[in-house]
Amino acid sequence: MSTLVLKNLNKTYDNGYEAVPSLDLEIKDGEFLVLVGPSGCGKSTVLRMVAGLEDITGGEMLIDDVRVNDLSPQQRDIAMVFQSYALYPNMTVGENIAFAMKLRKVDKATIAAKVKEVGEMLELTAVLDRKPGQLSGGQRQRVAMGRAIVREPKLFLMDEPLSNLDAKLRVQTRAEISQLQRRLGITTMYVTHDQIEAMTMGDRVAVLRRGYLMQCASPQDLYHKPDNLFVAQFIGSPSMNVVQAKVVDADGRPAIAIGSQTLTLDDAALEHLPGVRSMVGRNVAFGVRPEALGKEGAGSLTVQVELIEMLGSELHVHATIEAPLVRQTDDGVEVGKDLTSMIVASMDPRHKVQVGDRVALEVDTSRIHLFDLDSGDAIGFTS
Repeated sequence: MSTLVLKNLNKTYDNGYEAVPSLDLEIKDGEFLVLVGPSGCGKSTVLRMVAGLEDITGGEMLIDDVRVNDLSPQQRDIAMVFQSYALYPNMTVGENIAFAMKLRKVDKATIAAKVKEVGEMLELTAVLDRKPGQLSGGQRQRVAMGRAIVREPKLFLMDEPLSNLDAKLRVQTRAEISQLQRRLGITTMYVTHDQIEAMTMGDRVAVLRRGYLMQCASPQDLYHKPDNLFVAQFIGSPSMNVVQAKVVDADGRPAIAIGSQTLTLDDAALEHLPGVRSMVGRNVAFGVRPEALGKEGAGSLTVQVELIEMLGSELHVHATIEAPLVRQTDDGVEVGKDLTSMIVASMDPRHKVQVGDRVALEVDTSRIHLFDLDSGDAIGFTS
């Protein structure tokens, strides 16, 4: 097992395009770290630099405290699983798995024993004599992993390995990969654009945007304690509701004015958001996740129901509220010009709600978020 440290890592192409301006990141021994972000955010570029498939323009990369910037991919002792699987179609499953060992001149008995062991581990024993074209997508993915496993590398690198699978098989395979990685204990960097995949697989998740690291934390911390508006809106499905609001004084204590409505903050909310006390009189971005909104009691915010989605275990209620939408764009934080926004509440499906209803939603104020409208940074909160 190994550690990976990236210090001020930079990638600038010959045309001047800076794909990764400066990245500091550390992967611990045996950790499963996921890089996630929208298309073009630089995550695959980072992975390729780690693998040695892209030259590093600046900064340092250390594996087990040894600088490897100028080492070839082979010298770095890294195994990579590609999106396309990259299997040899003319070889059997067993031959694909054994290929790297044959190149290293490993004796036949050792190769046979290792192929048998990996075949049993990945439930491929019955197909070891088949060609890749005779396998399902999930089986081909396991063969690609088996070929990486037999190398016993210091690091696993995985570049969107599940993107070619259908939805049901993707769920099954991501669980298999997570279990296998924990069993092997090999330090792993995994790239995906799917934030659900990232949240369910990673020990920690690094969120990238335009080559910058926005936050690196456990899935729970990313979801409940986002550092900024980008992470708050990127992580979560449905995404966090964010509208413009104003921090006001209500009888000597802070409250949140949302359009013509005022959301009072109890002691638990003020303890959760200590930074709000210094924001009285300022406009902010107010964020609340759908599950922190419910139709209980008298409620705290009144909305107009526009659409209802029944998902079996929960009810997604899409409703309009009188407050401008706020979102993070490439140019900064943008406040919508429309004075109304669509928000989503995730409710118990037993609630009786109809399109056109005006309903009062109770807000769990211990789970609200506030963001600075200039920087997009979260206004200090505690867990």
